[in-house]
Amino acid sequence: MSDPRVTPDPALITRSDPKQIAVPFEDLSRTPHGPRDRQLIFGDSVTVLNFDGVWRYVQSSKDNYCGYVKAHSLQPLTNATHIVTAPATHAYTTADFKSPERCSLTFASKITALSASDTYIETAIGFIPAQHLSPLPYEANDPAAIAELFLGTPYLWGGNSRWGIDCSGLIQAALLACAIPCPGDSDQQMALGADATTPYKRNDLLFWKGHVALVTDAETIIHANAHTMSVTYERISDAIQRIKEAGDGPLTAHRRL
Repeated sequence: MSDPRVTPDPALITRSDPKQIAVPFEDLSRTPHGPRDRQLIFGDSVTVLNFDGVWRYVQSSKDNYCGYVKAHSLQPLTNATHIVTAPATHAYTTADFKSPERCSLTFASKITALSASDTYIETAIGFIPAQHLSPLPYEANDPAAIAELFLGTPYLWGGNSRWGIDCSGLIQAALLACAIPCPGDSDQQMALGADATTPYKRNDLLFWKGHVALVTDAETIIHANAHTMSVTYERISDAIQRIKEAGDGPLTAHRRL
């Protein structure tokens, strides 16, 4: 079977229909009813390559990852105008924060504005606070600052949202926000940048077997980790020692973007 993170399974390609994710987040699974490989978030564009009942086999536009999503999670492509640049936000029934919220969106969700005021952007799913959005195109310039938006987020294997994220999901969110192409899994992310040596510099990537972290300063990393089950800061020296003592081996790579 071809690697679902790189190319679609040729045997499953029967169509090429552009769609986008229409729910706050949706699991991307290796097989129908299978476990989550990654997640897609509201506004992510995909190409539908095949269908299997209530399931659609898709390829994600942001990283070429392939897998199955539920058909109800998809809608036709729209021309996105804004991106969520707060850690998370709500879409309200009316342009009033006291009105019922219709749904919540995570950082980097893309929306299409129907109308706008100084305080709210109207969308098909509701009214979103304008201060939580930035017009597209949007490009941040500090991956570590983006990763810090996720501090305290619960650890979730394969997660890509403010409600749950894993180590490689955090790195992908941080780099894509800065217009740096980034695959979805840590073993692929190890190919980013170039080999580096100490001293550690902000936005360097540190890798262990099956794990990745982002350097925030010469002594500190930020990472989504199963040790605290959250996104946290940790001293680099402490992390290296702790991970080795836990049986997960030494630092395997230090990359500079």
